[in-house]
Amino acid sequence: MSPPQNVDLGKLCLLGVEDGSFKAFQRRPESLTYLCCVQMEGREIGEVQLAPIEVDGMDATDKLLAMVDGKTADAVILGGITFAGFNVIDPHRVLQKTGAPVIVYSGREPDSGAMILALRKHFSDWERRWGIIEGLGRIYEAVTMPGEPPVYFEVVGCSAGWAEGVLRSSALVCRIPEPVRVAGIIARGVSPVTC
Repeated sequence: MSPPQNVDLGKLCLLGVEDGSFKAFQRRPESLTYLCCVQMEGREIGEVQLAPIEVDGMDATDKLLAMVDGKTADAVILGGITFAGFNVIDPHRVLQKTGAPVIVYSGREPDSGAMILALRKHFSDWERRWGIIEGLGRIYEAVTMPGEPPVYFEVVGCSAGWAEGVLRSSALVCRIPEPVRVAGIIARGVSPVTC
């Protein structure tokens, strides 16, 4: 991996994406949670958007693309690759729509083996979902805040060194990138289900 780059947060416009609370494997029409997209310019929150998404559905990518339509950003940081259970967001489509690199952030090391087993067990379209996940490529590890555990990330449309610099500069309160942290707080606060 290329060395981390110094990135000035004050000059960045970042979009952070996270989901709200939900009950897994509830495939009924009322099984929804919220996807939240927070736009931050430096340390300031610029805009917040919410869209309902289906638990274990496949509508998260389209809902996010509608939220980012017409927006410009230096990077989109996803709080994982799956939302509302296994509702997978396709980072390549997000890059194509926004022109902004996509960083897929995780606080825990992704377990590909467990994920593919769960997909095969619960979804007839598991190959479609797995194809998006597998298309991410290498998982990188970085310490974004001294004294805290490492984070893990994948990148689409930028170097791992630049992505690590973005993650480090946006870890303001804890190791979670601030746009993702704020999006998670908002999405959980408005979700109909608390787990």
